[in-house]
Amino acid sequence: MGNGMSNGNTARAPERALRAEEVVARTFGATFVIIAIMWAFQLPGVLGLSAYNEQFLILCLGLAGGAVFLTIGVHRRKEEKTPFYDWIAALVFFGVCAYIAWNYSRFLLDAPYDTDEMVVLGLIVVVLVMEGTRRVAGMFLFVVVTVFILYGLLAHLVPAPLTGAETGFRQLANYLSFDTNALLGTPLVVATTIVVLFIFLGQTLFVSGGGEFFTDIAMATMGRRRGGAAKIAVVASALFGSISGSAISNVTTTGVITIPLMRRSGYTAVDAGAIESNASTGGQFMPPIMGAAAFLMAEFLEISYTDVMIAALLPALLYYFAVFVQVDLVAARDRIATVEADLPDWRRVLAEGWQFILPFVVLLVGLFQFRLEAEIAALYAAGTILVLGAIRSYKGSRITFRTLCTSFWEAGLATTELVMIVAAAGFVIGILNKTGGGFALTQYLVTLGGGSMFLLLLIGGVVCIVLGMGMPTSGVYVLLAFLVAPGLVEAGVDKIPAHLFILYFGMMSMITPPIALAAFAAAAISRADPMRTGFAAMRMGWVAYVIPFMFVLSPSLVLQGSADKIVLNTVTAVIGVYLVSVAMIGYFSRRLSPAMRALLVLAGAAALFPDTAIGAGGLLDLAGAVAGGAILTWEYFAARRIAAAE
Repeated sequence: MGNGMSNGNTARAPERALRAEEVVARTFGATFVIIAIMWAFQLPGVLGLSAYNEQFLILCLGLAGGAVFLTIGVHRRKEEKTPFYDWIAALVFFGVCAYIAWNYSRFLLDAPYDTDEMVVLGLIVVVLVMEGTRRVAGMFLFVVVTVFILYGLLAHLVPAPLTGAETGFRQLANYLSFDTNALLGTPLVVATTIVVLFIFLGQTLFVSGGGEFFTDIAMATMGRRRGGAAKIAVVASALFGSISGSAISNVTTTGVITIPLMRRSGYTAVDAGAIESNASTGGQFMPPIMGAAAFLMAEFLEISYTDVMIAALLPALLYYFAVFVQVDLVAARDRIATVEADLPDWRRVLAEGWQFILPFVVLLVGLFQFRLEAEIAALYAAGTILVLGAIRSYKGSRITFRTLCTSFWEAGLATTELVMIVAAAGFVIGILNKTGGGFALTQYLVTLGGGSMFLLLLIGGVVCIVLGMGMPTSGVYVLLAFLVAPGLVEAGVDKIPAHLFILYFGMMSMITPPIALAAFAAAAISRADPMRTGFAAMRMGWVAYVIPFMFVLSPSLVLQGSADKIVLNTVTAVIGVYLVSVAMIGYFSRRLSPAMRALLVLAGAAALFPDTAIGAGGLLDLAGAVAGGAILTWEYFAARRIAAAE
């Protein structure tokens, strides 16, 4: 998913002949999507063919891995010409995986014996998955997974409390590549059966003109408002970000439009970069897709996908509310007006592009009303786009045979990086299961907390930020779901809040210096200082560092619990977020003094803190809301008196 979405309405440059490696990679990508669609509709069974789920998984892994070696060079960049050794790696990867898939029933019988054939095949798969992971995700994840593989071999020699069971070399090679608790486990299942089809949905949307439609909607609804350029960025990036699955990809896709627009409107380069990186990162929290993390969370927690969406909705809305308030106040403080451009009329945009809304209606009705499997609902939504997009065009873009083919291969290639990452994460999961290290790690994390929930959450948050360095949303979540979430659950945190907690802090690495890859990508576009942009993004995204603590302390913020607690904590959370956001910008009706900003932070914190969690009955919330209201009222009338005197 790290490749993002292509926009079907970009002007086409003169086409060049495709190189052989591009043809093969696109064929691998398109085949991956076609097989996933066939598997979703259970076509092999309909045709009277019997196949194990693991055969489908390992074949998809081979297609994805082959595409990675043909499209990403050894130095992690697109090569002008693929060297011979990458051709060999790609063909060996696909060939070995296809061989395993073809002979899987025999390998099931041979598994207890760790045969030489299985060990050799397993080693080839492990080595190629690790190299593929290094190419798509960088050295950090490669080193992390390598450390765990070494732990799998040496766990019995590691001092307590992290001592694990002894596992032989042959046994480990066999287990990692063939077992359903390792490589062929839940993360790979979700990536190859659900995520790829949602990316296909996104690609069909974009090649039919949906990208420009969403941009036009954002401009039509927000462009005429104060600070309209930044509000366009927030709305557009929220829409794109949920689908793209990568905050960095989202910044580079939407930021090239929104950041120059913000700069022309009067936002500083630093503020423009901070706004775009926050808006793009927030898309990973926003239902219905949440950068594909929602599907993984549903599988891991064994709950419905709709339950995950409902739980994630309020925190995501609070996040965007905070960003929206801050960009509005920055515009007021710096006297930034509306967008000076020929803005489209929202009625005309809807009249011309209503077909892009209907697929989302189909998706949500399928999920909530008919309780369809997520992948089936996504395919029905994609089918809706294909039919309507073939009949209706939007600014010259429509579904044709050519664009349909493009959506297939681009969806496949966009998923290959994720497949490599979740495959490597499967090694980590398998090792923790095989050695018992998962239980030891959980106990160690709880011990570090020393009985303090706040300290445990603080340690967990820092670990999540560090481990989330530069990875796509799904990869971050898979890793943290097995390394950090069990410790939180063991300490008494409910499962859904615990998993949302790790998702939020894992994604905060995108705007937290010195990592802050989304902020740095935005700074490159706005030509601002990267570190200054990172700290500005961190300040503007403050709510994402606070809200996870709040919904852990009071699950009412993830819509769990009694109705009265949910309503009370929601209302006071909105008030608290507003008060702290005002303090962060330092402007209301006029510039605020440091003392007033400090008072607003205290009042906002009191209103935001879910004091029903400590049995205060809402008194602390009420006191914070009243105090904050009094401060803002004072500032409003003080500003009017000064204006009248002038």
